[in-house]
Amino acid sequence: MLSWALFFFLLAIIAAIFGFGGIAGTAAGIAQILFVGFLVLAVVVLITGRGEGALT
Repeated sequence: MLSWALFFFLLAIIAAIFGFGGIAGTAAGIAQILFVGFLVLAVVVLITGRGEGALT
């Protein structure tokens, strides 16, 4: 049981480093940019009709 407690303690320390260090905010910003980029690409493909033969 002590090994599990140490494991979760280390996991909490690592999560705190990522959360308080600003890495989580940077990752969220990158995720937003990628989401908008892929959304624009999906709209362009739907408008141009280049994917119409893929579903047959």
